[in-house]
Amino acid sequence: MSLLDRIFSQLPDPVDEDGGHIRLVVGLGNPGPEYDKTRHNIGFELVDEMAKARDLKWKRDRKFRAKIASATSALVLAKPITYMNLSGNAVARLARFHKLKPDQILVVYDDVDLPIGRLRFRANGSAGGHNGIKSIIEYLGTKEFPRLKIGIGSAGGREAMVGHVLGRFDQEEWREMQKVLAIAADGVNCALSVGLDAAMNQFNRRTE
Repeated sequence: MSLLDRIFSQLPDPVDEDGGHIRLVVGLGNPGPEYDKTRHNIGFELVDEMAKARDLKWKRDRKFRAKIASATSALVLAKPITYMNLSGNAVARLARFHKLKPDQILVVYDDVDLPIGRLRFRANGSAGGHNGIKSIIEYLGTKEFPRLKIGIGSAGGREAMVGHVLGRFDQEEWREMQKVLAIAADGVNCALSVGLDAAMNQFNRRTE
């Protein structure tokens, strides 16, 4: 039995709903208070903003390896609790249960190749060195899923990468990022209601 077969055999029967639009928004990050407000956890921060705006509470769901916030299966917010480099495990479980196609899953994560605060929606793409995206591609077996990259600025070299992404924003940067998160949430809501193309046209490169 394959790894995915073992995962799927542990889950309840999937729901039966039609597809056609984004129904799962996954914020990437690392679980635990020691990682709160770090650059690598900006995906968590974004889905936290969305849950707060909808007055949704987070529930830890071990069968999905994630924290889930949802009022209906039409939209599920998720934060994997597997640590970044195994994020695909949670995404695959959720995708199978909700019978989602890859293009119905929007993944939000940090990008060191974008200036701090820059937003970039994409319909697909490579991992670009991001371990969370690399894991999702591996588990889903495709690069064809939409994503929102949130710029966290350059690390200044490979040797400084780990310290940069696991470090926290300074006060000025965090004030800026709070504004950016509000814009990013508007962008995701646009993608949910109007479509990814509209979000790309309206929010890529936008930070104010």
